[in-house]
Amino acid sequence: MKVVVLADTHAPRRWKSCPAAVAEHLRGADLILHAGDVCTAGVLDELAAYAPVHVVKGNNDGPDIAAPETLELDLDGLRVAMIHDSGAAKGRPARMRRRFPTADLVVFGHSHIPLDESDGGLRLFNPGSPTDRRRQPHGTVGLLRIEDGLLAEARIVAVT
Repeated sequence: MKVVVLADTHAPRRWKSCPAAVAEHLRGADLILHAGDVCTAGVLDELAAYAPVHVVKGNNDGPDIAAPETLELDLDGLRVAMIHDSGAAKGRPARMRRRFPTADLVVFGHSHIPLDESDGGLRLFNPGSPTDRRRQPHGTVGLLRIEDGLLAEARIVAVT
């Protein structure tokens, strides 16, 4: 299963339409995860043209983004949890383990800082932002490959 992970697209201020470098990764995706701050529902419609989309609500998402604050999914046997804001970096692994005790992977956004780290059997993954890199060198997206209930590959790739 090929999964593309996005967060913090911040339309329409930052995402006018799907950037070509992002679309390149979306083609052939089996699933798209968006970890919040979509900002306008049109982004979700645009993404759904590529693959089914699961989204959580971000702090900048208005009422037109019909999404839960958190989401837990079984992706081919891999237990995935999603939240927009995972809180401060200090203590994050333990906090996310308490919040999502059965998760193998927690996908989050909010900071715009790409992160892929493991701690005690829990993988934490923030794809960064493809459109609002803030102090990061590049806009980024995340790519996951899930096989037989395992996270076979996780990458954060530059799109700007």
